[in-house]
Amino acid sequence: MQHSTSSALVVSGWHRMSYNFHDNTLISQHLESLIRKLHAFVGNAVTQDRYIVFGAGSTQVLSAAAYALSLANSSSSHSPTRVVASVPYYALYKQQVEYFNSEKFKYEGDAHTWRNRSESDASTNVIEFVTSPNNPDGLLNKAVLHGPNVKTIYDRAYYWPHFTPIPAPADEDLMVFTLSKLTGHAGSRFGWAVVKDETVFNKMVLHMQVNSIGVSKDTQLRAFKLLKAILEEEAQIFDFAYQTMKSRWERLATTLSFSNRFSLQKINPQYCFFYNKVRESSPAYAWVKCEKEEDKDCYTVLKAANIIGRKGNVFGSDDNYVRLSLVRSQDDFDILIQRLQKLVSEEDGAISM
Repeated sequence: MQHSTSSALVVSGWHRMSYNFHDNTLISQHLESLIRKLHAFVGNAVTQDRYIVFGAGSTQVLSAAAYALSLANSSSSHSPTRVVASVPYYALYKQQVEYFNSEKFKYEGDAHTWRNRSESDASTNVIEFVTSPNNPDGLLNKAVLHGPNVKTIYDRAYYWPHFTPIPAPADEDLMVFTLSKLTGHAGSRFGWAVVKDETVFNKMVLHMQVNSIGVSKDTQLRAFKLLKAILEEEAQIFDFAYQTMKSRWERLATTLSFSNRFSLQKINPQYCFFYNKVRESSPAYAWVKCEKEEDKDCYTVLKAANIIGRKGNVFGSDDNYVRLSLVRSQDDFDILIQRLQKLVSEEDGAISM
C-alpha cells in the first residue's frame, strides 16, 4: 500500500497473447534475471551456474521436482521411488503423492524411519522433502537421508529475512521458492526452483509444458513488477515484514508464557548475514502444544475458544499439537491474541497477565 504506484500493473488487452516469449521459451528472461538479483541481494540462495524453472506456485514446482527426480532415480529399479519427509512435515508432500497415485513414487512417511534402510538398501530409491524453515515449526531443517540412491528437494519457501535468520546462502541441488511467502501474493500462483543439474531442469520444464504449458504470462508480468519494485526500493519490504512478524511472534510468545496449559516451539537464535547480527526467528506459524494429559485433542480445545488452527495429525504429528498461522491480516491476528489471552486467563494456576 505504501508503494502502490511502483508496484501497480496495467496491461493492454492485446499484450502477451502467445504461449511463448521472443526466445521461444515459456520463461521470461527479465523475470529470471530479477530473481537472481533478489537472491544475491538477500544472500539466501546461490544461483550462479544454476537453472531456474517457473511454476504455478511452489505447489506445481514441488510436483515437477518429484516427477523429475523419480525419473532420474528409476533406471536402477522398477519399484516406485519412496517419498519421505521429517515429522512434522508440510502436508502437501503426502497429499500430492497420494492424489496423483503415480507408479513412479509412493509416500512412506517419516524420513527418520528410513535412515538405516536407505543406507543399507542400494536398490531403494528415495526422495526426501526438506522444509527449511519448516512448516509448521519454523526450524531450519537439514536432510536426514544421504547416499547415492537419495535425492533431496529443499523447500525454501520461508527462507527470507522476515521469517528467519539467514545464516548462509542455501546451496542445495534443488531449492524451491514461492512468491506467496516473499511478498504475500498467494493468489498470483507463482513459484520457482533453483536447479543445479541440467537433466533434472529439463525434466521439470517438460513437466510444466505438459501440465500447463508453462506459467501464465500475466502472472509472470505481475511477479516481475513486484520484484522490480522491491529492488528499486532497496528491499524495504524485508524490514517492514520482519518488524511485523517479530512483533507478532513476541506478542504470541508473551501471551503463552503466562500459560501452564500451552507451550510454543523453541527456535534458537542465529547469526543473520542479511542483518549482520544475531537474531531470533520470527516464524510464520506457531506450533502450539497442549501440555495437559487430558487435552489430547488440542484442536478441539482451541476451537472451543473460537480459535481455529490445523490439527497436528495433518503434519504427521500427534493431535496434542496445533498449528496457528501468524501470516494473516492485522485485525485477524489481534483477534487471535485477544482470544488466546482470554483462554489463558481462565486457566487454573495460570500466571497473572
